[in-house]
Order: sequence, then C-alpha cells, then structure tokens
Amino acid sequence: MFKDLRQAFLFSLALLLPLLPAVAADSTQPSATAQFHYQKPPKVIADVLESPAPPSTIVSPARDRLLVIQSLRQPPISDLAAPMLRIAGLRINPATNGRHHPPHHVAYSIINIASGKEVKVATPANAWLSVPEWAPDGKRLAFTNTTANATELWIADAETGAAHRVSGIKVNATYGEPVQWMSGSRTLLVQLVPANRGAVPTESRIPVGPNVQESSGKPSPVPTFEDLLQTPYDAELFDYYVTSQLAAVDAASGKVTPIGSPAIVDDAQPSPDGQHLLVARLVQPYSYLVPAEGFPKEVEVWSAGGKLEKKIASLPTSEHVPLEGVLTGPRDYEWVATKPATLVWAEALDGGDTKKDAPYRDRLVTLTAPFSTQPIELAKLQYRYSSGGFRSTGMEFGESGNWAFVHDYDRKRRWVRTFQIDLDTPNQEPKLVWERSVRDRYGDPGRPAMKLTANNQSVIVVNGESIYLSGEGASSKGDFPFLDRYDLTSKKSDRLFQAADKTYEQFVGLLADDASRIVTRFETPDDPPNLYIREAGKPEAKSALTHFPDPAPQLHGIAKQLVTYKRNDGVQLSFTLYLPPNYKQGERLPTIVWAYPLEYNDAATAGQVSGSQYRFTVISGISHLFLLTQGYAVLDNATMPVIGDPETMNNTYVEQVVASAKAAVDKAVEMGVTDPNRVGVGGHSYGAFMTANLLAHSNLFKAGVARSGAYNRTLTPFGFQSERRTFWEAPDMYLKISPFAFADKIKAPILLIHGEADDNTGTFPIQSERMYQAIKGNGGTVRYVTLPYEAHGYLGLESVEHVQWEMLQWFDKYVKNAPAAAASGN
Repeated sequence: MFKDLRQAFLFSLALLLPLLPAVAADSTQPSATAQFHYQKPPKVIADVLESPAPPSTIVSPARDRLLVIQSLRQPPISDLAAPMLRIAGLRINPATNGRHHPPHHVAYSIINIASGKEVKVATPANAWLSVPEWAPDGKRLAFTNTTANATELWIADAETGAAHRVSGIKVNATYGEPVQWMSGSRTLLVQLVPANRGAVPTESRIPVGPNVQESSGKPSPVPTFEDLLQTPYDAELFDYYVTSQLAAVDAASGKVTPIGSPAIVDDAQPSPDGQHLLVARLVQPYSYLVPAEGFPKEVEVWSAGGKLEKKIASLPTSEHVPLEGVLTGPRDYEWVATKPATLVWAEALDGGDTKKDAPYRDRLVTLTAPFSTQPIELAKLQYRYSSGGFRSTGMEFGESGNWAFVHDYDRKRRWVRTFQIDLDTPNQEPKLVWERSVRDRYGDPGRPAMKLTANNQSVIVVNGESIYLSGEGASSKGDFPFLDRYDLTSKKSDRLFQAADKTYEQFVGLLADDASRIVTRFETPDDPPNLYIREAGKPEAKSALTHFPDPAPQLHGIAKQLVTYKRNDGVQLSFTLYLPPNYKQGERLPTIVWAYPLEYNDAATAGQVSGSQYRFTVISGISHLFLLTQGYAVLDNATMPVIGDPETMNNTYVEQVVASAKAAVDKAVEMGVTDPNRVGVGGHSYGAFMTANLLAHSNLFKAGVARSGAYNRTLTPFGFQSERRTFWEAPDMYLKISPFAFADKIKAPILLIHGEADDNTGTFPIQSERMYQAIKGNGGTVRYVTLPYEAHGYLGLESVEHVQWEMLQWFDKYVKNAPAAAASGN
C-alpha cells in the first residue's frame, strides 16, 4: 500500500492530526490567532466594491415589459451577523423565518418595451427584496420583503408600479418554493408561517442522556455535508421553523385560503388545470447524515383544497443510496405541462446503483387524473435519467404536439443524450436527437427557447415544425453566442443570429414566436452590457432597450487576450491574459496564475477553448482581477485539465496540473509579458487545493493564495469533485494528491483564507486550520485568515475588502517585490 515508511507515517499523521489540539504558538512568531481589524484595499478597488451593482433584467411572460432589478453589491458584515440556525443542511434566520442572508435586492423598475417608458415599483423603504415572480399574464409581480422580524408578501402592478403588502400573513421562506403563481394569474400558492404555532422549543440544560447514532450494517456512504442535525433538539427546531401552512392567496383581494394541514413542504406543484397539487412532505425519522432534501418523504396528490387524492410514494432517507446512485422509488416527479392533470416521473431499474450492470437504468411512467389506475410506462432509458443541463428536472415539454425532450447520462463515458418522446405512446423507443460528452462545448446544440403558459407552465416554444436553440457558440476562437431554428422533422438547424466578430452578444428571449423580433444582451471590451431588440432580416440594425452605464469607469484601460498553447504531452490549453491599464509593450510584469482544474475523458475535449476575450470586463467581490489595478498581469482561467479514465484519472492529478501550470507560465514568459522570477498562483475551493499542490510539487511560483480549500483528502473519504473511488478503494491516490501530506515540501509562502461558516460540502474550515498548523510546524511561511460569518464565498463588504487587502499585501511582498533569483522551473 505504501512505498516507504515516510508515506506510512504521513498517512497516520493525516488521520490523527484532526483529532489533536492546535499547535501552540512559539515565542518567536506571532500568535496563530491574533486580533486584527478589517483593512481596506487601495481606493480604486474600494470605490468599485462600494459602488452600485450592475442591474439584472427579466423579460415578462407577455413579452411586453422588462423588469430591472437593482441589488446591493456587497452587504455590510452586520447583515451576515444576523441570528443563524445551522440545521439539516439549512441556514435559517429565526427572526425572519427565512433563509439566513437571502439575496439582497433593493429596488425594481419596469420598462415598457414598445414605448421605452420606465416606471419604478413602489417598494418599501430600506427594502430587502427577493427576485420577483412574474404572473403568467405579465400584469403583476409577486415578491417578498425581508424585515427585521418577518418575511412579507408583496404584489405589484406591472403597468403602474403600484405595490402593496398582503397583510395578516408571514411567509415561511426557510425551505422549498415560498411563493409561486397558480393557473390564471390571479392566485398565489404561498408557504406561510402557521398561525398560532406556539413558542420556540427550549433546550434543557440538563441532558436526559447521550446522543446516539447507530448503523445497521448496511453501507451508508455519504459526502461530508455541512450543518447537519446533531441532536434531538436540532430536530425540534427544524420542525418548528420549517413547518409551513400552504395557502392560496388572492392577488387582488388578499384573501388567504389555507390548503391542507401544516407540513414541511419539500415540493408543491399546482397541476396545469389548477385542480390538484403534487406535494412532497418531509417526515420523520430525520437523518443525521444527510441534509433535509435527503429526509424521508411522502409524495402525494391533493385536491386544490388540500384533501388527499392519491399517495404516489413513501420514500426512505437517502442515507443508503449508493454513491452516484438514486432512490429506487418515484423521483423527478412533475406534472406534464401540456396536459390538464397528468403526472410523470422516473423509476430506477438497476436498484438505484449506477455501478451495477443493467440493460436499462430507468423507466418513465405517467399517471393521469383521477389517479385510480396503474402508472403507464412511457419508455425505458439505457442510462440514468437526467436534466441534460437544461433544468432541475429531466424533461422539457413542447408547447404543442404532445411531445417532450428527455435526457439520459452515461457515467462511464460522461456522455449525455437527448431524446424526443411522444407523451401519448406507451412503451415506445425514444428517438435520439443529440448526444455528446458533457464537457464538449463545441458540440453543444444549444438550449430550447422557453415560454410561460397561462397556467404557469414552462414549455418549449414551437413554431410550425421548428423550435429555437440558443447556445454559447464555443469555438477555437472563443464564444460567439447564437440562436438557431431547429426543424424537428428534418433534424436540421438554420442559424438566425450569431454574435459578430470582436463582440459578445447573447440571446435573451423571443419577442415573437416566429423569432422575427428577439432581445439580446450586447457587449464589447469598451461597451458595458445592455439589452437590444433585433429584427429578422436586419442583421446590422439593433435598437437599445436599456442604457446602463459603465458600473466601474475606474477600470478603463484593462486589456485582455485569449491565448492558446500546448502542454508537454500535446494537450491544447488556454488562458485569458489580462494586462493592467497603461501597459507598455515588452514590459515584463509580476504575474498571477488563477485556475480551477476540471476533469475530462479525452484530450480533444480538454483542449476546447472557453470564454470570450470580447466581453466587457466586470470585476467585483473577491475577484483576483482587481490585482490588475496594482500593476499585475493575470493569466485567468488557465486551463488545468485532468484527463483519463473517469475511474482512475486522479492517479496522475499532480503530474497533470504541474505540467499545465508550467506550460502556462512558459507561454506568458515567451510572450514577453511575464517576469519568470515574479509569478504567483491562486485559486478558490478546488482551485485552492490545486494551489497547495502546485507549491508542494513544483518551484514554479514565488507565492500562493488558497481560499476555502480542502487539503487533506482523508477527510473527504467518500469521494470529491469527480472522484468515484472511496479512500479505502484508492488510499495511495488519496494520500498522493493531499497537499497536507506534503506540507513539509511547501517552501513558497502561502496565504490561506477561509470563511468561518463555510457551507460547502467537503471544505470544512478545519481543512485550512490543520493545513496552517502542518506548514507552520514544518517551518514554512504561511498566514491563515478566517472570516467571521462568511460561508464558502465571501459577501460582507468588510470581508471582501479585507480579502483584497490580504491578497495584495501577500503578492506584493512575496511576488512583486521578490528578491532576484534564477529562473524557476519544475
């Protein structure tokens, strides 16, 4: 198993160190935990971070109006310091009975597309708004406003902007879909805080006994989830805060009609005819190993008034589902969007275990009201039923013709296929439409253009025998988004629109079913993103729909270029080279390589180019691109492909990322923009893992910044990223790619940053804490910064500004102002 005693010793240490107390600070170095005040970065960075965020937009279902949403770019840290319960994989603010720190939008306006007239929506003062839900007829908006002690329901008139709060109710926004429109655009289905639910459960200070978990001997391999239930009291709090009362709320009168009894609603879908509800309820016994979505469920059909009509399934906890597997009962259940009241769902035919050989993985079945017959099998799928990357469930319905697209996924090849099925034909052979590798960007046919029907169902726009497909238009020259007309009969596409050379213009939506008028988002390196209307037959003409200004004129002058090159094994690679304002040709700059490794089955797909050099440069948050304002060059999104058999590709992870990093640095040096003696590296999450490995296994870099990473893979023993093997199946690989095991080899200075409330699977803060102790204990140069209240990504203004300051100070000290040295290599 181990090649030498050193490996065996390091392995033992890897297992034991998380259990040991923190290493005491010695008398000659600063304390591991020192009081430190938030610092501000240079003014040019702070000015951008403290400016208004660029607006976002949503076209109305009626295609006659455009909603403009203004957001708070970086909230103050005081917002993140609000009360938080971390239970069942959720983060709940008990004061508001909603999610802890939901997206913070501050204002809306609505533009009439025909006239260009803009009206402001009369939102409350000091608003904390959700993303609004358009009514299917486009005449109203529904949204929530989070106050200090409640989540309110508001409704606005799209024509006038007048808005009002629905009085007498509080929305329960802790879980599920709190607000959605029902058929007819008059009624909302809302999850409410139950009336008279009583006082918050109190925890006894005197335990009645120990907390016990037990396994029956059946395998329960699960990822390292965060914020799970820990005690019975956690379960009581979960019941108290997450239990909702479903209710129908009349948008005109405000009348509230309760539906059924209070429950923890995992899913609630009104039928297209408005006469039924598909409801999934979470029920006990709860799991202490998986988050709420993996709890046992009762899946039922209710009448519109809340009476049980049909039990679809009683589903167990997902604890015992095999890795990469699925439950064996009904899943991905939904209404057929184009029928009054017909359900469709998938069922596993392989025991839910994708690793088992089986002629078919899944079958699709339907059940039609009054739900008194047995489900009818529509089709069998050779591979696992999946979303195909289009939506959260696995099916898209054509608006006419009783057909749908379904997708399956072959895990062995990482291959996705799209089929067309007839919704009225049982036991059919699905018709293949497209197939490709999930990583094949060049071969992506695009996504169907969708519309919202009067009964609030999302369907594929159909015009005659054709649909419309929009995609990124990835190519060896970068992304050039497109819109195609696809004939369902001939299976041929006609290109209706594509971004012009040296621009980035993306399809946003149809203004007519025949695509005679469309909305696009246009930008160039000099023009900030704005929406335009294009008309068929007029390729050179476009009329502006919005006039958003440059959100950060301080960043003018930044240049970028798409660069391609090859690894020493011939694999095609790329990065986007960013150069600071006023760069002088031929000047060699301190350079930062920023990357995130991805896995591929083959070199051809791995070598595909992603992104566009013709997009407007927008920098925000904790972006490393702010370093450009301080005289650095940045090799952004430097591709770090890990190529091979999906079962074993990580066996050569270290060799491949080192080779990719060397190729990127060599190319930048060859171009004359990079000083080979002043190169740093950085990454976030899996990019942080990469950064630590590069410092441990090469001497290419003067210093590194690793944010929110995982460094000891024995702490993620049931897999990570795309790794399919457990630690016990591949112990040598787990140790080899764990930079923690090679902390004594990390000689270049490394800055570790981690949110103290990290919520990402596998990246517990202890990963950075133990990595710091390991490097420090071996005499390395390391700084460890933890951010109060911050999760996997950092949001608070004070936190974000401090992270920018930390990165700049670190790279200035150890990269920009590094002492002269011989050219580095690996």
